[in-house]
Amino acid sequence: RDRLADGLQRLIPAEMMRVHTPLECALPNTLSIGFAGLEASTLLSELGDRVACSAGAACHSAGVTISSVLTAMKVPVQYALGTLRFSTGRYTTLQQVDAALAIISETVLRLLPEKESEVGSKEPMGPADLATVKLTRFTHGLGCACKLRPQLLEQIVSKLPNWGDPRLLVGTETGDDAAVYKLNDELALVLTDDFFTPVVDDPWHFGAIAAANSISDVYAMGGQPRCALSIVGFPNHRLPIQILEQIMQGASAKAAEAGCPIVGGHTISDTEPKFGLAVVGTVHPTRYVSNSGAQPGDWLILTKPLGLGIASTAIKRGLADSSLIRDATRVMETLNRGACESMVAVGVHSATDVTGFGLLGHLMGMTRGSHVDCDIYASSVPLIPGVEALATAGAIPGGTLSNMDYTAPAIVWAEGTSQLQRILFCD
Repeated sequence: RDRLADGLQRLIPAEMMRVHTPLECALPNTLSIGFAGLEASTLLSELGDRVACSAGAACHSAGVTISSVLTAMKVPVQYALGTLRFSTGRYTTLQQVDAALAIISETVLRLLPEKESEVGSKEPMGPADLATVKLTRFTHGLGCACKLRPQLLEQIVSKLPNWGDPRLLVGTETGDDAAVYKLNDELALVLTDDFFTPVVDDPWHFGAIAAANSISDVYAMGGQPRCALSIVGFPNHRLPIQILEQIMQGASAKAAEAGCPIVGGHTISDTEPKFGLAVVGTVHPTRYVSNSGAQPGDWLILTKPLGLGIASTAIKRGLADSSLIRDATRVMETLNRGACESMVAVGVHSATDVTGFGLLGHLMGMTRGSHVDCDIYASSVPLIPGVEALATAGAIPGGTLSNMDYTAPAIVWAEGTSQLQRILFCD
């Protein structure tokens, strides 16, 4: 244990590493270390099965939070989130310790954020067998489940200034899917952006899903997507650049299907892959559809089944079979263009895109903005086949549980509504 601690302190800059407990006060075979600027889940995914360790006392399975143990120890947050616990056994040899030291130090140094003076000094990862890369392994969370808790967002957005511009037809007041800005009596812009971490392992399909998700916000407003800019965070020290190429190709193909060319974008080096689009669309200034126009007597129509958060969690944990992966990917990749065209033709009063806050989270925004209530018949809500069994087995995203807390004050559950149904409607 001491040999490992001494070696790490020698190889890793002092300001980037913290031994939480003095060695003379710790268990004789245990070493708890925090690495600044990194997350334990990222380190664990990179170390793989080469070094036996765990995420210390921090919880990373349902969300990036700090445990009461590390809080009580007064561990600074930048070290707490990157805490790993190493243990040595009676039969651990010095050679094994030195091998682990080499693996740990190489991994940490490769993942540490670059200082301004060091930018470009690290070599990007070279080509690899792309078929063996599983993107969800490189993230601490999945897709829209990585969103900040809606309670926090509401606090922040409520303090932003109201521009008072009469041309801003839809702003932040009701948490709508996109902004609508009037240019003249015949034309308004629909403006949105969306990006997230991988929800599937295949990079091409992840790109296509991310593009469809971003463009969907324009469709939810009754608009027509016109062009887009890409938003990219990519760990080029963890993944070969060919992975980003495939992500971009999948996104370009889906954007082309929508008639919405990707005309540029911006990239940053990141510790995990993220991708999405900023989309510009158009709509007639009197014909957009908002989430605040629902009226008493309206019927609520879902155009896609629920359960994608649970499906993505199952994919990350290796619990999803090929049928579920195929079904979930198909649903997520499908453009909402047909639904948009139908709702515009019919003349619906209100619409919203159901994503990271679940059916109930987004529906709560619609009912609040429209000053109405809504009844949901649980047996009529469509689900992706297989997600009920996976949720029962515990494949539940942390974001889904946050959604349950967020919506609890506004929901009246009928007697006999199961906990499983409540989870699914918040997924």
